[in-house]
Amino acid sequence: MARDLAVSTLERFRKRLEEEQVRLGEIIRDIEAEREEVRLTETSSDRSPDPNTAEGGSLAFEMEKELSLWQNTQDILAMVEESLSRIDEGTYGKCEVCGGSIPVARLDALPYTKLCVDCAASRR
Repeated sequence: MARDLAVSTLERFRKRLEEEQVRLGEIIRDIEAEREEVRLTETSSDRSPDPNTAEGGSLAFEMEKELSLWQNTQDILAMVEESLSRIDEGTYGKCEVCGGSIPVARLDALPYTKLCVDCAASRR
């Protein structure tokens, strides 16, 4: 049987997750703005490097890196939003697999985790 987190502890995590939600949203908006700027610049005939040149390859690498960062940030944002929903539903801090309590120390390290240490370790 999982023990419930104290209201003050839940509110501390809610505040932290909400701050993280804002921060991640800003990162996503910045990446999208930068990608749009690059896209518009690339369509210019004087700034469209050949992908077979060093400049073109470097630009392609940077765009791929930005896309990866954007996707990772989106994934973490989804986990943060899911954690906020679990707080509202009263299931935050309970392992999704075994139903046991997730230690506060683990939540401090990874506030959007859904798994206790044992269940997370068994999934590796």
